Amino acid sequence: MPQLIEHIDAIARRQRRAVLYLEFHRATPQRRYDYAHDAQRGAVLAWLDAHGLAWGPCGEFADVNVMSSYMGQIYLEVPYDESLAAYRLVRDYLEHPDGSMRHPTVRFCVMPLDYALRNAEHDTPGFWERAMAAGDDE
Repeated sequence: MPQLIEHIDAIARRQRRAVLYLEFHRATPQRRYDYAHDAQRGAVLAWLDAHGLAWGPCGEFADVNVMSSYMGQIYLEVPYDESLAAYRLVRDYLEHPDGSMRHPTVRFCVMPLDYALRNAEHDTPGFWERAMAAGDDE
């Protein structure tokens, strides 16, 4: 069944705050990365579920000039706030104390609200329809 996957910058604008997300990548050079069969991604998702941490799929930062396939990225329903136990739990699972990643095929990212606001016009009604129609004219 088709899914409508929200871009990470749109999520940040909707939440009105910086948001956390994870990107997953292949460990060895291959022609194509298949997130559905990535054991490390599955382990991370299972860990999040086991700890009651909500997450959902998200797309990368929106760009009207680039249409990208979904690559398994996920948005974390955990605010980017060092004072929150949930944030520290996720951070400590994903990162070593020096900030390097525990899992080399996982990237722990933040989308700052000020950066997400660069695409604020994307939220106006009909923006994407107009953008796609303009692309058809080229």
